[in-house]
Amino acid sequence: MPIQFEQQFTHMLPALDSKKNELHLYGYTSVTEKDIWTYCVRKKWRRKDVASMRVFEIAKDILRISPAEFMTFTQIEEQRDSSWFSDLNSEELQALLAPQKVEKN
Repeated sequence: MPIQFEQQFTHMLPALDSKKNELHLYGYTSVTEKDIWTYCVRKKWRRKDVASMRVFEIAKDILRISPAEFMTFTQIEEQRDSSWFSDLNSEELQALLAPQKVEKN
């Protein structure tokens, strides 16, 4: 994370904490301030120059995050990052994905 993101993250901790507490009320108790910040950087601000954003714009974006949009993003990121078959070698993977012959009676 570049220096400006770290400084802005520190300034935004009250807003991030408020959003974290809201998400905890909805049952998403594993969410952290860092998770919310990562969501904003990767999703909300991916085409913006965060360094040039004003404090109230950043806080507004954080506080407007809906639980549904945050969790959708989180689930998509988990699916992208997961390696479901990483423990299998190529032969095991081939056997798993090979079509099965169906016997007719």
